[in-house]
Amino acid sequence: MVSLSTTMRRLGIITVTNSAVVTPTLIYSTASFARNLTLPSPLRNHHLTNSIRLLKSRSVLSSLSCFSSSAAYLPALDEFPSTKGSVAMRDDNKKVILKGMSYASLQEWVESHGFRPGQAMMLWKRLYKDNIWAENADQLQGLNKDFKRMISEHAEFGALSFKDVRSASDGTRKILFTLDDGLVIETVVIPCDRGRTTVCVSSQVGCAMNCQFCYTGRMGLKRNLTAAEIVEQAVYARRLLSHEVGSITNVVFMGMGEPFHNIDNVIKAANIMVDENGLHFSPRKVTVSTSGLVPQLKRFLRECNCALAVSLNATTDEVRNWIMPINRKYKLSLLLETLREELSSRHKYKVLFEYVMLAGVNDSMEDARRLVELVQGIPCKINLIQFNPHSGSQFIQTDEDKMIKFRNVLAEGGCTVLMRFSRGNDQMAACGQLGMLGAIQAPVMRVPEQFRTALKASV
Repeated sequence: MVSLSTTMRRLGIITVTNSAVVTPTLIYSTASFARNLTLPSPLRNHHLTNSIRLLKSRSVLSSLSCFSSSAAYLPALDEFPSTKGSVAMRDDNKKVILKGMSYASLQEWVESHGFRPGQAMMLWKRLYKDNIWAENADQLQGLNKDFKRMISEHAEFGALSFKDVRSASDGTRKILFTLDDGLVIETVVIPCDRGRTTVCVSSQVGCAMNCQFCYTGRMGLKRNLTAAEIVEQAVYARRLLSHEVGSITNVVFMGMGEPFHNIDNVIKAANIMVDENGLHFSPRKVTVSTSGLVPQLKRFLRECNCALAVSLNATTDEVRNWIMPINRKYKLSLLLETLREELSSRHKYKVLFEYVMLAGVNDSMEDARRLVELVQGIPCKINLIQFNPHSGSQFIQTDEDKMIKFRNVLAEGGCTVLMRFSRGNDQMAACGQLGMLGAIQAPVMRVPEQFRTALKASV
C-alpha cells in the first residue's frame, strides 16, 4: 500500500469540504499515476471523492504526469468552478448564513418564513448600515420578537471567527480569521494620511496562480471563500477598527487568492459592498484585481461596475511566462487587446495596471519604454509597486531611485503613474506577503538563463 506521505507528495492534492474546491498542484514528482490507486485509510473519506474522480479525467492525469518543479504549472481553471447557490447554507445545522445572500435572496428567505418584505430591508440595514453591523439577534433593534426568534433559529450572522490582529509600525493592521473548517485567512487594513483607509480582502485560501514573487502563491490553492466569508472581512474590519483608524472608505480584492478564479462569489460580495443599503462603498472605491484570467475579466466588466486592476508585472511574454504562469494560457497580447475592446465603449473607466518591480528582471528603462507602447489605446493608470521580500524569495527590490527613473519614462510617454511603497512589511502584511506555508507548496519555475545573475544577487 502507498504510504500517506508518498501519496500526498506525488499527488500534491489540497482538498476541502463546503466549497467543493479540489486543486491538484504537483510539487516535484514526475511519476505517472495509475488510474486505480489504493489510498491509506486516513485519505479514504468523502473529502477526496472529487479528487479521485478528477484523477480519472484525462486532462488532470496529463497535467499531473508531465510537470516537474522546473516546468510550467498551469492551474486547471475550468476544473474547479467557484461555489454557487443563491442561499448560503451551513452544512452542520442547515442554517443560512445571512452575509452570503444578496438582498433579493434575503427577501425571498424572509418571505418563505411568513414575514413581510419590509422586514428583510430592516434586517439588511442592521447587518451593514448605520454603524450597527449586527453580530447576533440581540443587536437587531426595532425588529419584532417573532422575527428575531426565527432568525436565531434558522440563520447565522457571521462566517468568520476572529483569531488575532497584528499591528505594524506604520499603523497597518493584519487581521487573522479562522474559518469553519479550521483554515486561516488574512485581511489587511491600511490607514492613509490623506483620510483614506483601505481594507484589503482575501477571496481564496491560498492561490492557484503560482506567481513567483508572491508568498500566497507558494501555498497553492486550498479552497475558494464563500461570498459570506468575503463580505464579513469588510464588515469585521469596520466593526473592529473604525474607532481606531477612522472610516474605512476603500476595498481592494488584493489579499489572498485570485479573485477571478472565484468569480461568482466575488461578484456577489462586491455587489453587497456597493449596495446603497448595504456597506455602501462607492463602486469606484471597490477594486478587484486579477492576474489576467481573460474570460472572467470580460464577465466582470459586463456584470459589475466596480474598479478593475490587472497585475501586469512584465513587458514580454518570456518574462511573464516565468513569473506569472497564467500568461502561458492568456498571453500579454490577448489580455491587452481584450482590455482595449472591452473598455472602448465605457465612459471614464480606467483600468489600474499593477507592476511589481523586480530588480534586474522587469525594471530596465527598455521595459519602461515597452510598457508605454503596450498600454497604448487602453484608458489606464499604472501603479509601480515595491517588491516585498519574504522567506524563500528569489527576488530583490528595485531601489527607489531606479523606480523614480522608471516612473519618469512612463510619465514622459504620456502615462498616468503612481508609486506604491511597502506598508505593513514588518508584520508580513504587505502586498504579496499574506498566508502561511504548509508542507505542500507550489513548484518553483525554472529561471531563464539571462536572469540568473540578477537572482544570485539576492542570495
